[in-house]
Amino acid sequence: MSASAQELFAVLADPHRHGELDGSGTVRDTVHGPQQLAQDARFSVNMKQYGVPYRITSRVTQYVPDRLIEWQHPLGHRWRWEFLPQADGSTLVTETFDYSTVGSVQAKALELFRVPQQNASGIEATLGKLRQRHASAR
Repeated sequence: MSASAQELFAVLADPHRHGELDGSGTVRDTVHGPQQLAQDARFSVNMKQYGVPYRITSRVTQYVPDRLIEWQHPLGHRWRWEFLPQADGSTLVTETFDYSTVGSVQAKALELFRVPQQNASGIEATLGKLRQRHASAR
């Protein structure tokens, strides 16, 4: 991405801005939590999937300023963002959906509902929105 790791990290570290980037179409703008995430911080987000509204509260499980942020969903899976600065001032951004830490029953349910595939598409769209947002800001 043609932005610094610090700029990009700032967007993801503010849970109130997650709806701006969401490529899955499930995140709503109603967020409760701090303006700036930190290790062990909790934040709640209104969501809507398959026409059903719900709210989740996630907890930050890893946090390295300007480099890494990861939060855990109540079901146990994790969303991870890594920001690797490049020599030319750009940043390599990696977003990961990790469900290797959930139980086997939950993992099978996620696979049955094709959540990993849906999340892969959502990740591509989210990264596209982040790229577009920072390309137009320059």
